[in-house]
Amino acid sequence: MPDYRDSFDISFETPLVHRLRFTEDVFGADQQVLADLLAPSGDTIPRVQFWLDEHVAEARPGLKAQLRKFADDRAGQMRRVGNVQIVPGGEAIKNDIHILERMLKVFNAADLDRRSYVVVVGGGAVLDAVGFATAIAHRGLRLVRLPTTTLGQGDSGVGVKNGVNLFGKKNWLGSFAAPWGVVNDANLLRSLQDRDFICGFSEAVKVALLKDPAMFTRLCTHAAAIRRREESVALPLLKDSALWHLKHITQGGDPFESNEARPLDFGHWSAHKLESITNFRLRHGEAVAMGVAIDAVYSSLAIGFPRPAAERVVSCLRNLGFNLQDPALERTEELFAGLEEFRQHLGGRLTITLLRDIGDPVDVHQIDHHLMAQAVEQVFDTARTGE
Repeated sequence: MPDYRDSFDISFETPLVHRLRFTEDVFGADQQVLADLLAPSGDTIPRVQFWLDEHVAEARPGLKAQLRKFADDRAGQMRRVGNVQIVPGGEAIKNDIHILERMLKVFNAADLDRRSYVVVVGGGAVLDAVGFATAIAHRGLRLVRLPTTTLGQGDSGVGVKNGVNLFGKKNWLGSFAAPWGVVNDANLLRSLQDRDFICGFSEAVKVALLKDPAMFTRLCTHAAAIRRREESVALPLLKDSALWHLKHITQGGDPFESNEARPLDFGHWSAHKLESITNFRLRHGEAVAMGVAIDAVYSSLAIGFPRPAAERVVSCLRNLGFNLQDPALERTEELFAGLEEFRQHLGGRLTITLLRDIGDPVDVHQIDHHLMAQAVEQVFDTARTGE
């Protein structure tokens, strides 16, 4: 009898393409950019469904009609199915599992298939939740994201992660799925409140610290101008943030986080926990600013990251407009539970990315809780005293 035992380890050759577009006015002069992403497959006119963040709908009362008109003007290229779907904005959409069920019911009622398009317009949480629904329907509908926040345009909107919160934990239920396309539109950012406008720049600081010292310098130099929403300064840096995130995902060799490290989650072990223990009073970008400051200071205490560089990180974040003094930082025991949740989310041993220098990240597998408590205290005291 022949021996049937054998072993094969063969890498996948994937045809994934990431389509990222930058526009000035996607529903005005740049409409064709979005239309080109919704091209038919062969002779079949695709079904297209639009999902809209309720916060964006309130800030832009005419947008719902614009979405309908955009599709209806191209009836020979696409078929709009159903009305524009409005969903709760912010973490509310990720905290209610019943909203996920509703989205799937709407997809099913519209007979969407794997060559249909779901166009989602909204902030990062809405992109996450609608993205997860599209990833699990028919094992993947074609998702086109139009991020309406700096956080979405500079980071999460170009990523391959989707998810919702469960059991009080960030993104416990989720998937990896590359979007069909992403359109970063400048005009969509103009209705943001100031608080939300600066949020995306904590992720820009994060990726600059990991990848690009010159970009970090520009962020520090122009922090006050970004805070004032000077687009000539802010938008190019936001674009750089998006491109660095995209380059890491597509060329970093680990787009679906099969390895131990998650370098783009620098500062996030505490950020995710800060969001949950404040019942999401803190925006994600605000929590990330605190987390980046904490891990920069801890890097100086534990692994030799130059102290002036750590102070510069904290100063840059404060100059951008982030308040790094929050009562949640004093709940150290609860905060440190985020380390174990972070480990569980990836599995294996704890792996935290820290900094030896700006542009020189390193992974560590143990955290000195005493030094980390010092780091948290230093960030809190610096925010309180300004020194």
